[in-house]
Amino acid sequence: MRSKIAESLIDVEAQLRQLGLWQMKPPPSEALASTEPFCVDTLSLPQWLQFVFLPTLYQLLEQQLPLPERCAVTPMAEEYFRASHLATEELLMVLAKLDVLISETP
Repeated sequence: MRSKIAESLIDVEAQLRQLGLWQMKPPPSEALASTEPFCVDTLSLPQWLQFVFLPTLYQLLEQQLPLPERCAVTPMAEEYFRASHLATEELLMVLAKLDVLISETP
């Protein structure tokens, strides 16, 4: 199951890159230190995915640490991209798959 999660993380990155949402420069450390869900007060959702969500999950997988019991990123992504003119269907599908994989992993 962990290998499928890792593959899905790679797919999320690929989708962010394809949509032109991948940033080369990280946001300031203060922005990453937000305690709000999804860092909504300091980051855009694509930034949160790139600089918080993906690195955290990669680290948990690499160190064989327990994954979160539940994952529900897709509803936030659907809301964020609702008014977007970007073709985000594939990204949303990958995030939905990741939500299921993480939530079902013991």
